[in-house]
Formats: sequence, structure tokens, C-alpha cells
Amino acid sequence: MTLVADIHEAHGATFETRGGVEVVRHYGRPDRTHRAVRNGVGVIEHGYGIVAVEGEDRVEYVDNAVTNDVPTEDGRGVYAFLLDPDGRIETEMYIYNAGERLLIFTPPDRAEPLVEEWRSKTFLQRVRIRDASDEFAVFGVHGSKSTEKVASILSGAGAPEPQLSFVRGSIGGEYGVTVIASDNPTGEEGYDLICRAKDAEDVFEALLLYGNPAIPVGYQTWESLTTEAGTPLFETELRGNIPNVVGTRNALDFDKGCFVGQEVVSKVENRGRPSRRLVGFRADSLPDDGIDAFAGAQVDAGGVAVGSVTRAVESPNVDAPIGFALVEFDLETDELTLDIDGEQIAATVESLPFVDGSARSARIPTYPE
Repeated sequence: MTLVADIHEAHGATFETRGGVEVVRHYGRPDRTHRAVRNGVGVIEHGYGIVAVEGEDRVEYVDNAVTNDVPTEDGRGVYAFLLDPDGRIETEMYIYNAGERLLIFTPPDRAEPLVEEWRSKTFLQRVRIRDASDEFAVFGVHGSKSTEKVASILSGAGAPEPQLSFVRGSIGGEYGVTVIASDNPTGEEGYDLICRAKDAEDVFEALLLYGNPAIPVGYQTWESLTTEAGTPLFETELRGNIPNVVGTRNALDFDKGCFVGQEVVSKVENRGRPSRRLVGFRADSLPDDGIDAFAGAQVDAGGVAVGSVTRAVESPNVDAPIGFALVEFDLETDELTLDIDGEQIAATVESLPFVDGSARSARIPTYPE
């Protein structure tokens, strides 16, 4: 549940539930908010699940389970997946080394199952694993002027770099915060600020009102920004797919030791290409039933089914419906037809990102040449 509901409501928020957590959908004019982020700064309350792993064997334990190397240095982070035995993504995660503990950010509905699964497999390893989601608030600060924003309110430290590194400081010398350099999912410079749950309201107000101005952002705008940036999201593109298929190679270390699902990932990698790939598309028009009707639509090429739509949004910057589709890897044409309950809508494959911002998303799908 949101920790700053009163502030959201004061800004005219409409709420929805995602992954069992109440989040803001929008504040009334999502298109204007979208453009404000591209031209300035937006602040979103993220609905992460947070898992804390402590104990002497914490790094080794987590490293043996996930697809990327867990950092051993305080102040560093990494993006990774937990896979099932068939190589399919069970959860995405950001793993941060916070000195005496690892903090793992997951989708909200994945923290509790992850804790239960890992606790059952600790055996003789010296680790303590708990769900710490209620202890922290996480706010994303994104936009072309987000670095200036963070610098204008952060005391005791400068804006961190490179991506997924973090620094500790305070706001006004009163509220302790950790500031993480994001991997730019919106296609703009960005940061995540972590604070204690009890300080959430004060920190959120400071992010909106102190220093350079900022605008509150809901998840409808988050989806349109990340789509324009070419960023696959967990629920729509990643969950249940093999990493090679969705092209999220930044979450994989192909040289690290064994992890669950590695055999499948390596087999696909050694083959040189997966069976499918994730592409961006631009549609010629909206379906009669609106933008949500795109989800799951069959993708045809030359009258033959070649894939399905995973996500679509109305893009304020492209001025057309855009989205992602999983299609056959060897698709040889850029001309597509989207079959939406019998309604045929023409579309074209587009290169990613759809919009060039102040930074490039690290998650843009890439594939071997």
C-alpha cells in the first residue's frame, strides 16, 4: 500500500492495484505529466517488494541463485533474474550491496514467495532472509533534469555514478536517504531514493517542493515513458519468458557459475539465436475498444500468425499507438497486421528506442549478430 496516500490525493490521484499493492495510476492528465518528465523531472512512488539478506554467506548464497554476479563492494548494485529450471524468468530483481546486508528490490508480489523459497534452501549456510518491504519507501526521480534535482536537495553527497551505484546522504540534514543511479528505464536520467517508511511523507514532499520543481507521476505515465524508451517490464514482457528471447542481456553473466536455468540459457546462446525476439511496433490506428484491446493480440505477417502483442500505449511523443510484440526471430518483413478480435490494424516494426531522451535504457532488447 502507498505510504503517502494523503499527498497523492491532494494532487488528484486515481489509484489502482498492481501485484497486490495500491499505487497511483495517474493524476488526471497523464499526457501532460509524460511531457513534463521528458522536459524536466517527475517523481513516482515505486511499489517494490524488498528482501533483506544478511549473514556471512549472504553474497555467496544469492550469487549462486541469480543470473548475474552479485557485487561484493558496498555501494554497488546489479540487475538480475531468478529463473525456473526451464530457464524462464520467475522474477526480476535489483540487488544492492549495502555493507552488512544485501537489499533486493523485486516486483511487489514476488518478495514474500522469494523469502519463503530461499529460507527453505539455506541448509548450513550462514544467512538470514526476511521481507523488509514495510521498512522502506522508494521514490523514483526521472527526467532530463533529474540530476540537477537530486543535487539541489541532497546533502552530504553528490549524485551517484555509474548506473546502479549508490550514495548515502540526507535531505535538509534531517531525513536520511540512499540515492541510487538508475539504469534509465524511462530513457531519461534517473535515480531511486530510499528512506525509512516513517519518513516517506516528508521525503516525498521534499522531492516535489524543494530545489528544482518536480511533478508527481503515476504508473500510466510510467508505462508510456518506458515503452517509448524501449524498456521491457516484468509483468508484460519478462515474466515467464527466457531471457535470451526478450533480449535482456544486461541481466545475464554468461561466464558465471551454475544457477537454476543456466543450462537452457546457455543452450539458446550457443545456438546463436532464440526462436523469438521482442520488437517494437507502431500501429496505424487505435482499436475500436481502445488501447487496452491491443494486449495479447495476434500479430500476422503476410497472413500468417508470427507472434503476439505484449503491451501497447498511446504515445504523447510519437503521436501514435506504440508497443512491444514477441515475434518469430526470423521475421523478414517490417509490415505487420494486428488481429484484435477480428479487427485488422496495420502496424510496422520500429527500431528501439521510440524516443531518444537524455539517457539510454540498459534494458533495450539486444541479440547476437
